[in-house]
Amino acid sequence: MEETYLLNVEGVKKKILHGGQGELPKFQDGSKITFHFQTLKDDFERTVIDDSRDAGIPMEIIVGKMFKLEIWETLLSSMRIGEVAEFWCDIIHTGMYALVSRGMRRIAEGRDPLEGQKHRCGMGNMFDYHSTGYDDLDELQRTPQPLIFIMELFRVEEPSAYKRDTWAMSKEEKLAAVPVLHSEGNRLVLRKEFAQAAAKYQEAVICLRNLQAKEKPWEDGWLKLESLVTPLVLNYCQCQLELGEYYEVLEHTTELLQKHNGTWALHPPPLTVPLGTLSSRSPIYGNAHPMSLCL
Repeated sequence: MEETYLLNVEGVKKKILHGGQGELPKFQDGSKITFHFQTLKDDFERTVIDDSRDAGIPMEIIVGKMFKLEIWETLLSSMRIGEVAEFWCDIIHTGMYALVSRGMRRIAEGRDPLEGQKHRCGMGNMFDYHSTGYDDLDELQRTPQPLIFIMELFRVEEPSAYKRDTWAMSKEEKLAAVPVLHSEGNRLVLRKEFAQAAAKYQEAVICLRNLQAKEKPWEDGWLKLESLVTPLVLNYCQCQLELGEYYEVLEHTTELLQKHNGTWALHPPPLTVPLGTLSSRSPIYGNAHPMSLCL
């Protein structure tokens, strides 16, 4: 098909490989876009850098949530459902790709995408060079270059049509979600569904940790959030004890003790309410321990 320039976008060329269906979807802040992508070098071999199909699941981004590769929102918003298109993007749009790819690869490998990354904006991380852990991405960091993205758009969901992941929530939504997740975890514990309960407590902790990251450690705002985190972590540890994950429990409880050493007088730990009917035996303590929840 004939190569065309996207309207008002410098340094981008689009080629439609397979036409889509219907009108252009309505893209608005908070919309979730689901798509497959392939990233290639602009060389003779068209060397493949990444392919979301290799991970077995499509990519998702939320419109307006400051995805590091902003040009992708622009590219996808030019597509119809079912369309497959090839985009050539100049260096002005691809400088952040190595960092984005690093995070996506680590997620696919079941690893923390932010591990080893300094707490600063994406541009700061790019100019403060350090290895991504992948040779091909290190090369892209050292020598930025135009890239080719082949995308297939599957669906566009309005903000109200899906359950938003924690990172996509606003501050108010995260605070509102915490007590709901806490209560859901407690109900699951009563049904002895410990793995599912632990997941609820963990999701609530993630909400609070995201909010804490914007506060100054040990000041009032941070401490108020920490007071909500502590009982959730303790409940999570109780579930992990029931699941036999003793060393994970040791890790989390030791971290809590170290963090709060000397602060209990001002910020005492929450009371626990024994449920009485739940107990197990732990090799750490060598005897039965009561199952209790921080409510």
